[in-house]
Amino acid sequence: MHNNSHLELNAQSFRTNINFLRQHLKKNLVISSVIKGNAYGHSIEKFVEIALAHDVNHFSVFDSHEAIRVKSIANEKATVLIMGWLNNEQDLQWIIENEVEFFVFEKQRLIAAAKMAKKLKKKAIVHIEVETGMNRTGFNRSELKWVQDFLHKNSEFINFKGLCTHFAGAESIANFFRIKQQIITFNEIYEKFCELNLKPLQKHAACSAAAMMYPETQMDMVRIGIMQYGFWPSAEVLVNYYNNKKKNIDPLKRIISWKSEVMSVKKVKRGEFVGYGTSFMADENMKIATVPVGYAHGYSRNLSNVGRVLINGERCVVIGTINMNMMVVEVTFLENIKSGDEVVLIGNQQDKELTVASFSDYSNMLNYELLTRISPDIPRVIVNN
Repeated sequence: MHNNSHLELNAQSFRTNINFLRQHLKKNLVISSVIKGNAYGHSIEKFVEIALAHDVNHFSVFDSHEAIRVKSIANEKATVLIMGWLNNEQDLQWIIENEVEFFVFEKQRLIAAAKMAKKLKKKAIVHIEVETGMNRTGFNRSELKWVQDFLHKNSEFINFKGLCTHFAGAESIANFFRIKQQIITFNEIYEKFCELNLKPLQKHAACSAAAMMYPETQMDMVRIGIMQYGFWPSAEVLVNYYNNKKKNIDPLKRIISWKSEVMSVKKVKRGEFVGYGTSFMADENMKIATVPVGYAHGYSRNLSNVGRVLINGERCVVIGTINMNMMVVEVTFLENIKSGDEVVLIGNQQDKELTVASFSDYSNMLNYELLTRISPDIPRVIVNN
């Protein structure tokens, strides 16, 4: 566990975000909290603790490893849905025994699920994923007759709980016609299942972006990821919200803050280089501070010479190349800076703020990518201020 920095997770910010979502989504639908990628870098264990305290009890994960982590915190309180990887028979056995739900998008997985359920004398709870245009995972239309026949023949072992798909970039208006066609295709497939007396309890397709941009996709359940953490899927989704509500106030609150401290302060003479190589040369006598955070902790090397941190209420520029375990910032204008002073990498200090969006602007990476790169070995603490 690293102790050179820490992350603060603000429970009050989550309350703000989940209340906003509940107000703007269809009534009586299930909000599934998507917590893959270590809860988008926030920590599955800490985030589930916060979510449960605010009556969120449905969680979507990528694999059985993440499902086990949720179950260790939530146990019988929560429904867990695996959207991706199942490793082996042992995985499948644990999943069925613990009533974990899971996506099925190929024949072999469905056959294996029925076989294991028969062995355990306990039904497998499945969500059939269908291909509608994403071209990633999901049964093709040509395979659906086989799926429907299999579900009928194996109803003793298979609990067909959900029918689902995933949209190919609902956060961008450039994908409008593609998304609209996916919606049409999915509804046609759903109707065919219903005609064959295979109506699932949950029909679901929407992520954060789709739920906001295409309200008709909310259906029985929505799989909300990035928005619950206080971020918009894209600027387009935020602008669309502004236009619909006729006001420019962001209702979401960032949950995460990332803080460290000054490790060392020293002076550099004009004409000297800072750090590895020659990417930064002092154009005047200056003062620099070393911060014990680097790319090994998730602070991208792409932020070399462009990143910002907050120290003593002022923005300080990263200079030179980001190292594995540290970075250097210019602090010439901070007269009283000293070792031990707080450094904010993401968050607020006095009247200034550094957002994840600003990281994205400097590094050309999505906020999703930046968040999930933050090392899981950095301590996370829940705060309520």
